[in-house]
Amino acid sequence: MRRTVYTDDHEEFRQLCRTFVERELAPAFQQYEDAGMVDKAVFARMGELGLIGLQIPEEYGGGGQTDTFKYNAILTEETARAATSLGTLRVHQDVVTPYILEYATEEQKKRWLPGMADGTLMTAIAMTEPGTGSDLTGITTRAQRNDDGTWTLNGSKTFISGGANADVVLVVARTQAFDPADRRGGLTIFVVPTASAGFEVGATLHKIGIKSQDTVELHFTDVVVQEADILGEVGSAFRYLSANLAQERLTIAVNAVGTADAAIRLAAEYAQERTSFGTPLSNFQNTKFVLAECSTEVAAARAMLDQALDAHDDGELSPADAARLKLFTTEVQGRVIDKCLQVHGGYGYILEYPIARLYADARVTRIYGGTSEIMKTIIAKDMGLSARRD
Repeated sequence: MRRTVYTDDHEEFRQLCRTFVERELAPAFQQYEDAGMVDKAVFARMGELGLIGLQIPEEYGGGGQTDTFKYNAILTEETARAATSLGTLRVHQDVVTPYILEYATEEQKKRWLPGMADGTLMTAIAMTEPGTGSDLTGITTRAQRNDDGTWTLNGSKTFISGGANADVVLVVARTQAFDPADRRGGLTIFVVPTASAGFEVGATLHKIGIKSQDTVELHFTDVVVQEADILGEVGSAFRYLSANLAQERLTIAVNAVGTADAAIRLAAEYAQERTSFGTPLSNFQNTKFVLAECSTEVAAARAMLDQALDAHDDGELSPADAARLKLFTTEVQGRVIDKCLQVHGGYGYILEYPIARLYADARVTRIYGGTSEIMKTIIAKDMGLSARRD
């Protein structure tokens, strides 16, 4: 189906992204997989080419596309098309940047945004803790205010994407005692330089997929944070975090559809080249039917995605619709990539073939950014299906 969500300007940007991915990212991608992270020089190079920081205003060195997410989406689509990724860049660009744009003071923006825009100041966000999972109200990392106006941070975080590669980390910490009557209160975001005394990058978490994305534990032992490094208002973190969930889930959906589409192309190419009993696999009815089913599912997912891209740019993508989008696209991604691996037969299980990497990478999309079960809960609530209390 013809896509109408992108303009000619978008397609020109797509060509820039595709050229970079094909010439510079794809040839070195296995090195980043082996290293467990993308070389930070890659992000600086992308800054030189104008491929990142698109949502950051020009006055801070960004691309000035402040009212649209579509350029970010195109970059994700092109990395997915090549069965590659840019590690934690999506966290830096699609998740962290909006917090700075929305809640930072002018002084903070001048300090952080130029480096974020040119790829020389990489960021991460630290919310999840051991034992809390998706329940942010259970955060126990604490920040205590000192007499001189500074804060002392203590605690640990886990599953932190980009934590090893970051220059600053947005750390969510409890700044007042937990109140059962106000479970969402008392949380604050601190922007913590990773070079701070007492800031420790702990164990690297070895994952079954997305290996080019560094994922680590973080530990804070009496880390002193300046008052000037608080993001927004003290105690307002939960509200801030909730406000950006739509874009976070949108970027997951973009990648899900892109990688599913790439899997279909890889399977179709393999089926045309591989023979069985002297006949190309693509000639068998089962192969044709499987790939036809996959193509149809991805077309439906893309139509839903494109509608969400327009809605998000218009400020109309609701949390419930973002949940519907993430649920549907990631479930489609899982089904399609599984079927495409099956088309490859035994070779689909060999890491030399990109389909194997796509298969391993896809599994986490139904977990991070809110599990599929959490998405269903949000959708059900939006439908008015909350538990009845007589």
